[in-house]
Amino acid sequence: MAISISFVLLLAILAVIFLRSGALKFPHALVCLLLGFCLAGTNIAPSINSGLTATADIVSTLRP
Repeated sequence: MAISISFVLLLAILAVIFLRSGALKFPHALVCLLLGFCLAGTNIAPSINSGLTATADIVSTLRP
């Protein structure tokens, strides 16, 4: 479990660095994709899913 959390944290730090640099290239997108897959396998995945669902529900009720 400790290795998994360390790996997810490393991928999250790399994703933030890549996004802040403004030049998101294919290798950077691959790191973000790996981060998503790693987060999906952790215990926080249901919380992320419910948060995204709630955000999508709020956005869908907005009228332009």
